[in-house]
Amino acid sequence: MMKLNLPQISAAAGSVTIPGSKSISNRILLLAALTEGMTTIINLLESDDTERMLEALSTLGVDIVEKDPVARIFEVRGSNSGFPNKCATLFLGNAGTAFRSLTAAVALNQGEYELTGIPRMHERPIKDLVDALRALGGNVEYLENEGYPPLKIGKGNFTAERISIKGDVSSQYLTALLIALPLLKREITIDIEGVLISKPYIEITLTLLRQFGIEINHHHYQSFMIPADGTFVTPGTFFVESDASSASYFLALGALAGPLTVKGVGTASIQGDIRFVDALIAMGAEVKWGENEIFVSRPQKGSLRGIDLDCNHIPDAAMTLAILAVFAKGKTILRNIGSWRVKETDRIAAMATELTKVGVKVEEGEDYLVIYPQETITPNIEIETYDDHRIAMCFSLLSLKAPITILDPQCVDKTFPTYFELFSQVTK
Repeated sequence: MMKLNLPQISAAAGSVTIPGSKSISNRILLLAALTEGMTTIINLLESDDTERMLEALSTLGVDIVEKDPVARIFEVRGSNSGFPNKCATLFLGNAGTAFRSLTAAVALNQGEYELTGIPRMHERPIKDLVDALRALGGNVEYLENEGYPPLKIGKGNFTAERISIKGDVSSQYLTALLIALPLLKREITIDIEGVLISKPYIEITLTLLRQFGIEINHHHYQSFMIPADGTFVTPGTFFVESDASSASYFLALGALAGPLTVKGVGTASIQGDIRFVDALIAMGAEVKWGENEIFVSRPQKGSLRGIDLDCNHIPDAAMTLAILAVFAKGKTILRNIGSWRVKETDRIAAMATELTKVGVKVEEGEDYLVIYPQETITPNIEIETYDDHRIAMCFSLLSLKAPITILDPQCVDKTFPTYFELFSQVTK
């Protein structure tokens, strides 16, 4: 296994430009594939997740041409009559966004498909989405364990006008349905069972659908109405804004050791994780907003302070707060993070385990973490990353307290292949 030894750093300065958003990149690729005509996508994220989506769409017969590898410009020629290839096996690695959205899209395509991934993907639940698709009339089977990938999908008989789906496990299930169901060209209502988590990610989906000509109304996020007359219309050219979740590591770095300017996100962002900045302000960081950049520096007086926060609105970026808590004055409580347990790894357990290894006191609950500040940590500890890109990037920030070793650092390729390169450029 590869290791990356990070020396202790003392300061951060300069500016850094964050790559394109993973959430937006994979949604836009699928929307463009389902839309008649050509869509030009600029600043598409270069990562393992987007590569899996690109490969899958190409396997399904979508015409995709890379026009500029540096600017990450792609031309996607889609069709509103579905995917051309009616028989395919799709390998999607550990790309949850791609796996779930494509499950719904190919289920409506009246073909024969198998969807697989790496072993961890086969441990990530998908039962709620499959149940909803079956209730709609879809033909979806489990190839191994009930409730989990891999899946076999055949031709369906779609007659239902109303379906329901649980809202408390993953917002990606609802996103998959919202993108795919307009293809049926009839009114369908999706009812949410319980409380819908990660609403900002649903807002991203609704915003992007609107830009492709599909207006989906909802009633307080408890029911969503798919229109009968919706037709995907290409916006022509679409620029992918920087990834707000990926920006959180550098925003946190600025709050701990800045000043630092983070470019590519700002007041114009449509991503919910941009509200991570509100948490930084609550902790005492100095922040100045621009339309597409954010300037962050340490508190003018004293240190960051611990916070008690419901993190439902920033599920990915909240992981960065767990590391910031180590530097804060007073304990930090991160609540409503149960969705962490069904991500690339069980992130609650992983965070608690690795923080404890370096000497930090942590209390782990089913859907919360309590982290206590720690003046000094044990140096040169090897951090297990669990093939989870966010664990690797989060723990790099602890190098402000002591040298630290990141195991399997290349796992960041999932969303941010150049992370450690950029980290080294703005630290000293």
